[in-house]
Amino acid sequence: MSSYQAQVEHYTSYIRNNPAWEFVDIFSDEGISGTNTKKREGFNRMIDECMSGKIDMVITKSISRFARNTLDTLKYVRQLKEKGGLYFSKKRLSIHWIRRENF
Repeated sequence: MSSYQAQVEHYTSYIRNNPAWEFVDIFSDEGISGTNTKKREGFNRMIDECMSGKIDMVITKSISRFARNTLDTLKYVRQLKEKGGLYFSKKRLSIHWIRRENF
């Protein structure tokens, strides 16, 4: 099993086993660099669904799995903070808890 497949299985199970959450989808861009979000179709579809209200919480392993470009990261964290939430499980960091941008 590849690292990617292991992560998909882990997070699918992690979300489905929490009765307070509803699993929507895995939004991934396997094999595409996270340094630029423009070419990440899965990422952009996820953001679109968040902005349209279909998703109110995004769970990802780490900040580097979310986006590797600092400007992209800040842009999308700010957007998701207004629409719901974002949880980085490796650091146990939720943007619901961030009062200042000091992460």
